[in-house]
Amino acid sequence: MKTILLIGSDGQVGRELQDTLTSLGRVISVNRQTMNLIDPNQIRQVIIEAKPDIIINAAAYTAVDRAESESDLALAINGTAPTIMAEEAQKIGAFLLHISTDYVFDGTKNTPYLEDDLTHPLSVYGQTKLIGETGIQKASDRYIILRTAWVYGTYGKGNFVKTMLRLGQEREELRIVADQVGSPTWARDIAEAIAQLLLTVNLTETSEIYHFTNSGVTSWYDFAVAIFEEAENLGFPIQVKQVIPITTADYPTPAKRPAYSVLSGQKITSILGNYPPYWRNSLKQMLNKFC
Repeated sequence: MKTILLIGSDGQVGRELQDTLTSLGRVISVNRQTMNLIDPNQIRQVIIEAKPDIIINAAAYTAVDRAESESDLALAINGTAPTIMAEEAQKIGAFLLHISTDYVFDGTKNTPYLEDDLTHPLSVYGQTKLIGETGIQKASDRYIILRTAWVYGTYGKGNFVKTMLRLGQEREELRIVADQVGSPTWARDIAEAIAQLLLTVNLTETSEIYHFTNSGVTSWYDFAVAIFEEAENLGFPIQVKQVIPITTADYPTPAKRPAYSVLSGQKITSILGNYPPYWRNSLKQMLNKFC
């Protein structure tokens, strides 16, 4: 039986992975209390003691705007920590699966980003995530870097869906950015894809980047409208009467975000043999579990 070390077990994807990984082997779950990601020695020690066959890093610094003023912390968690994990994995012959982001791209394309497209992050968050990717590729020859986007879920502190549900019960009018386009992705679907990937690929030879998101494309504005529509259908006490589309320029933020960050799922679909669920169907499922 394989031993799997799950890092970031309390996050949106990590909590879902605790369920989807159980059929693959013995899961050792660690969170920020049991592994301090800004302490290289502690990262190494936990891995040495666990002796895992597979390491899954579902932990990240994800406060995109705050990262602009906390670049050292973001770099330690998103860049340095994954590199150390890869180094330790290489030493003990373990396989590493690391979750990355669409924000490694600048959003200037108008067709879905492929795994080998040129990276050019616009924000500190994106830059530190790219440093983590590069560190893994240099340190290890057995890994999967799984880029995903617009993640939301039942668990974790906050995400766009939870924020909209809260604001939708507090306000009658909301202004939402309509000129940023991507693919909302349910954390449960990511966790299921990871479990399927680990069962499908050859873990002794694989060193690949894959993109995984729910299928379909939408804007933050249309995503918000869909959240309110589906939530009302389920009986959530939504008060909002009007959702107004605005531009990125109307809502300036410390971090720049890609205008178009749709990721191509062609490569992972060819491996797994099934297409990712449509984003709105997954939204319905998440809200059903949340209510």
